[in-house]
Amino acid sequence: MGRLLAFAGPRRALTFLGCALSALSMLAGFGPYVCIWFAARDLIAVAPDWTAAGSIAVYGWWALGFATGSIALYFAGLMCTHLAAFRCASNMRKRAIEHLMHTSLGYFDTHASGALRRVVDGCAAETEGLLAHKLPDTAGSVAMILGMLALFFAFDWRLGAACLVPVAVSLCCMVYMMGGRGMDFMTRYMESLVKMNKTGTEYVRGIPVVKVFQQTVNSFRAFHDAIEEFTVLAQDYAVKWCQTPQALSLTVIGAAAVFLVPVVVLVAPGETDVARLSTNFAFYAIFSAVIPTAMTRVMFMSEAFQSAADAVSRVEGVLAAPVIAAPAAPKEPRDTSICFDDVSFAYEGAEEAALGHVSFTVPAGSTVALVGPSGGGKTTAASLVPRFWDVGSGRVLVGGVDVRDIDPAVLMDHVAFVFQTNRLFSQSILENVRAARPQATREEVLAALSAAQCDDILAKLPDGVDTVYGAEGAHLSGGEAQRLMIARAILKDAPIVVLDEATAFADPENEVKIQAAFKRLARDCNGRPRTVLMVAHRLSTVRNADKIVVLDRGHVVESGTHDELLASDGLYARMWADYEQAVSWKISSDAAGEVA
Repeated sequence: MGRLLAFAGPRRALTFLGCALSALSMLAGFGPYVCIWFAARDLIAVAPDWTAAGSIAVYGWWALGFATGSIALYFAGLMCTHLAAFRCASNMRKRAIEHLMHTSLGYFDTHASGALRRVVDGCAAETEGLLAHKLPDTAGSVAMILGMLALFFAFDWRLGAACLVPVAVSLCCMVYMMGGRGMDFMTRYMESLVKMNKTGTEYVRGIPVVKVFQQTVNSFRAFHDAIEEFTVLAQDYAVKWCQTPQALSLTVIGAAAVFLVPVVVLVAPGETDVARLSTNFAFYAIFSAVIPTAMTRVMFMSEAFQSAADAVSRVEGVLAAPVIAAPAAPKEPRDTSICFDDVSFAYEGAEEAALGHVSFTVPAGSTVALVGPSGGGKTTAASLVPRFWDVGSGRVLVGGVDVRDIDPAVLMDHVAFVFQTNRLFSQSILENVRAARPQATREEVLAALSAAQCDDILAKLPDGVDTVYGAEGAHLSGGEAQRLMIARAILKDAPIVVLDEATAFADPENEVKIQAAFKRLARDCNGRPRTVLMVAHRLSTVRNADKIVVLDRGHVVESGTHDELLASDGLYARMWADYEQAVSWKISSDAAGEVA
């Protein structure tokens, strides 16, 4: 609770006030029952002359006052706890999002968006119910139980002890269900919810593939298995672990008045004041109806505490994600050169390093291409320049300064990116491109789009640059979306450009336009040539680079110009030969019309 209430800030005091008001509400709720006892006492004392009990009406008004006061106190308490709960949930979301904004971008490659959404949004929602309802109800339940104990023994300790029997049985059942295995279940339950959320998001994104191949949800094994795992987990816990104790608990607390009967039968023969015993029996029979309410609240309280504890732990896990912190004494890059100095890097949990002792330089104003077989470390190397990850050993220098010694904001201002996976928002094309530089004017955005060869895209859209992406069928192909990404990079006007498989989704027509956009992107920035580091599989896009670095299994195996690498007859030469063979491949048919 201390960890959770820390998110509420100054409003945590409202939580304590709300709990106190809820406790007072429950104690005031006992007032009508006491008034019923007094009324029953007076009526029995004058029976059968009921008119002699003149104070009955007074007890009724007192009962109404206690009931009204109980409702008012409970309402005021809930107002206080809701204000604190909403602030707590809001702060949890804000702090998690703010922390994620400073987390290394590589963190999002290893943590699915669905799982993060579940933690940031879903876990915060889990705490709202606890603070707004369960916690004040818990305070009320504690007050109710203490008040019950006092009242149980206030009039007749024998009948009070009989009422305690179902309470003790119910508590034992709850401890059996909630303790030990119950705590373990709640942890696995929350993990299963996160897993279902993550795989569900992936499945929704993959629906086009599922439909194209005429498959069902069973074909998407991860989602199917996540649902099955959750189903088996919930059913196993509910049926095998909770069914019998829960049934027993509900039975005994629902029939609490039954336990009074044998006590009355045993003590009645020796009782001298039968009228008082009858009055007490009537009181306890009516008051026992409070027991199910109290015990149900205790049960839900335990569940809510377990759920909230797991939720807080998951949010704290997000808050513990590594951040890209600004150095104490930041340095400014001297130029736009890039240098990898004996760099080694391994992803978290990986058995082998993605890069091992990689060294190469990208002189200021030059274009260097990273090529090599899939899994060679090209994208990893490119992602280290903007500090998506921090190196395990060695240094990545920008302008002669280690990127870890540059303020992250300054580093981001120096680098523009074009990735192979594009992210377009459900906003207008104008705002999508303007995301690179929010203060850019409409004319500057249009100029960047034109430079990125996007004029034909705008011409076919119903509202041109003001068309909202994804609305009413306004969708783009992979190559067209790639050109918008290049427009972003052009608008940002950064001196260093990192291109990662920028032509991966381009058809021949789009590739020609993307290449033209590249040439515009590589032009001067403030009178100086841009520095370009590009990753490519299509070797035709890199033959004119100033230098080509060949990576294989995380190591630099060759470097040089296109002609130099062909002359060396190494890995690049073999890749080039394979590329030319692939380009020249065609379908032909023989004289008989058979395809060869």
